[in-house]
Amino acid sequence: QVQLVESGGGLVQPGGSLRLSCAASGSIRNINAMGWYRQAPGKQRELVAATRTDVTINYTDSVRGRFTISRDNAKNTVYLQMNSLKPEDTAVYFCYARLRAEGVLDYMNYWGKGTLVTVSS
Repeated sequence: QVQLVESGGGLVQPGGSLRLSCAASGSIRNINAMGWYRQAPGKQRELVAATRTDVTINYTDSVRGRFTISRDNAKNTVYLQMNSLKPEDTAVYFCYARLRAEGVLDYMNYWGKGTLVTVSS
């Protein structure tokens, strides 16, 4: 069974920084991509940043230059360093991984339960 567990959310003042972590565990054969989505109250879930095995990295325009995604393949962990945070960054941040579990032929998307980031003075 595969699990994704996020950590690092919390309350921060505008202009501050937070670092999110997400570790994938379980019977994992191969991870193709890992990344972060977020969902603000009353809004749809949106992609924040993603990284693939071929090192391709994507950011949504609103966070480019402020957020940095990185990945530790040996630990099956993805990080999101968030700097210069704004109130509009307030959301629940969800980790995802596109991976192939042991004994499964296809790649599937797995999700964490989310971690709340609140940017407020």
